[in-house]
Amino acid sequence: MQQHRSVHDVMTREVVTARPDTPFKEIAALFHRNDITAIPVVDDQERPIGMVSEADLLRKEAVLPDPEGRAPGRWLEPADRARAEAETAGGLMTSPAVTARASWSVPEAARAMDKHKVKRLPVVDEVGRLVGIVSRRDLLQIFLRHDAAIREEIVHDVLGQTLWLAPGDVQVVVHDGVVTLTGRLPRRSLVPIAEQLCRAVDGVVAVHQTLDWSEDDTDVDLEHPRAYHADR
Repeated sequence: MQQHRSVHDVMTREVVTARPDTPFKEIAALFHRNDITAIPVVDDQERPIGMVSEADLLRKEAVLPDPEGRAPGRWLEPADRARAEAETAGGLMTSPAVTARASWSVPEAARAMDKHKVKRLPVVDEVGRLVGIVSRRDLLQIFLRHDAAIREEIVHDVLGQTLWLAPGDVQVVVHDGVVTLTGRLPRRSLVPIAEQLCRAVDGVVAVHQTLDWSEDDTDVDLEHPRAYHADR
């Protein structure tokens, strides 16, 4: 089957970074000049140690007096207040940095983002050095794949080379990434397998199927040996 796209395929390789001592205003300028909303903070060995985002900079507004000179709200936790009052990337950043490897599949990176509730992942090599960055938008590139390419992979790779089905046994329609399977499989146990393999194809949004089967190999009644001997 086709090699699925990896983080290496979709990541940005030229990464704008900050050092722990990078000043607040310089970070804001980096965001503006490069049209970005977050940057990794790296150490002297180019290893990510944290991330600074627009949200981290905006926290500064929370501790500023309002136009009438009143004190800022007291709702900030002590740690958040310290970050809001920080002047450099080292104090502003969220740490430690949640990272990805270039060899990860796109779904692996998506699961890491979801688990840690982050919008981007610095990508590191075997020794932890920064080699790129991947964002939610980068991961969504796989859903730009054309319906014709998705259908070709399912027909040729999934149904033909993996399940060894004869041409025409299963009809495949793909519209806006949604796959519809109709036809007949030789065994009932192949239905969920075919559906799962199609879901794993890059660019597939959903799979619907009304597949029939020639032989029901899932209804097997095996008598437990101990129960058999107990009745004798």
